[in-house]
Amino acid sequence: MIERYSERDISALWDEHNRLKVMLDVELAVCEAWCEQGRIPQEALEDITQHASFTVERVQEIEKKTQHDVVAFVSAVAENVGSNGRYLHLGMTSSDILDTASSIMLRDSLDIIIAALNELDEAAIDLAKKYKHIPSIGRTHGIHAEPISLGLKFLNWHSEILRDKGRLEYARKDVSAGKISGAVGTYAMCNPKLEARVCELLGLEPAKVSNQILQRDRHAGVLNALAILGGTLERIALEIRNLQRTEVREAFEPFGVGQKGSSAMPHKRNPVKCERICGMSRLLRGYALTGMENIALWHERDISHSSTERVIWPDAFNIAAFMTRSMTRILRGLVVDESRVRHNINQTNGLVYSQRVLTFLLDELNLSREDAYAIVQENAMKTASSGVAFLDLLLSDHRLKDVDPDRLKALFENDFYLRYVDEIFARFFEE
Repeated sequence: MIERYSERDISALWDEHNRLKVMLDVELAVCEAWCEQGRIPQEALEDITQHASFTVERVQEIEKKTQHDVVAFVSAVAENVGSNGRYLHLGMTSSDILDTASSIMLRDSLDIIIAALNELDEAAIDLAKKYKHIPSIGRTHGIHAEPISLGLKFLNWHSEILRDKGRLEYARKDVSAGKISGAVGTYAMCNPKLEARVCELLGLEPAKVSNQILQRDRHAGVLNALAILGGTLERIALEIRNLQRTEVREAFEPFGVGQKGSSAMPHKRNPVKCERICGMSRLLRGYALTGMENIALWHERDISHSSTERVIWPDAFNIAAFMTRSMTRILRGLVVDESRVRHNINQTNGLVYSQRVLTFLLDELNLSREDAYAIVQENAMKTASSGVAFLDLLLSDHRLKDVDPDRLKALFENDFYLRYVDEIFARFFEE
C-alpha cells in the first residue's frame, strides 16, 4: 500500500488530490517500465521523476477547455516536466491510467475496511466470552422460544463477521488488477511485458485479458461485499434496537452524558446510533445495484459506468467505514441488564420449556405425538391466558397423574439448553 494517508481515513484516500496522485504513480510506473525496455532514456526518466507534479486547480483549469479529465491531467503534469513530458502517457489510453489507479484505491480502501472489521470482531468476541454461560430467552417471530446463551447470540455475530471478512478479502484479491493494454486491449502501442512490469511496481496483478477497461464484475464484487457487510451491521443494529425496546430492556446502546432522547419527552433513551446504521445499510445496497448495472457496457467500452463510479466508490467506502466503526463503539459500550435478562426468561411462567415437556411425555407415557402435543398445548394456552404457572397446571392435570412430580419439575431449568455451548465455542477458540 502506498502510504500517504491515515489507515483510518477513507476521505483522504478518495479526495481529488490523492486520486490524481495515484494516477501519477501509474504514469511514473509506466515510464519506468518503458525505460527498462529502452524506449525512454534514463536521463529523461530521472527528469520526469524529479519534476512530475500537478495542482488540482491547474488540472481543473485545463479540463474546462479540453472537456477531458485525463488529457487535462497529463497536460498539467507535462507542463512541469518540460520537454521530456512527451514521454508521459506513452502508448496508453485513458482507461489504462484510470482503471489501474482505481484498482489501487479500491484495494487500499478495502484494507481500511478490513482493519476496521477486525476491531469490530474483537468487540463481538469480548461480548461472546463475557456472556458465554448467561442464559437468556431466544425469540423466533418475535415470540419467546427457548432459552439460549446470551454469549451464543454474540458468537453468532462473530461468525458472520468472519464471513464478511472473507468476502472482502476475496474482493480485494479480485479487484487488485491492472491493465496497460491500450485502446481495445490488444497492446497495439505497448506490450504485455510492459503491463506486467507496471503491475509489479504497483503491487497489482495484470488482467489476463481486458478490452479498453477492466471488466466491472470485479468492482461489482467489491460493492456487493460492502453491501453484505452493511446487512450484517444492520442485523446487529436491529437486534440491539429490539433488545432496547421498553418491553424487553435487556441491552442498550451507549448513551452519553448530556445526551437527549427527545425534545419533548425527557425520559426517552432511543437507539439512534443503531437506527442510523440500519438506514445507511440501504445506501450500500443501492450502490451494489448500481455496480451490477455497470457490468454490461457497449462493445469494448462506453462511459455510462464512470459517472456513477465517481459517486458510489468513495461514498460506499466512507459509509462502510463509518458504519463499522460506529458499531464497534456500540458493542464496546453495550449495556447489558443481566437481571432483566433473567426476568424475561421467566416472563411466560415456564412456557419456554414446552418442547422438553413434550419430549419427556413421549418417552415417559408412551403417548402418540398428537396426544402428547395436545396435553402440552392445552396447558400452555391456559398459562398464556390465565397467568397460572405452566408447571402447576401440568402437575394438576389428571392425565399426568402417573408422572413423578420431581421429574417433571426437573424439566424446568436452563442448564439443559446450554450444555453444548462450550462445544460450539470450541469451534472458534482453543481453550
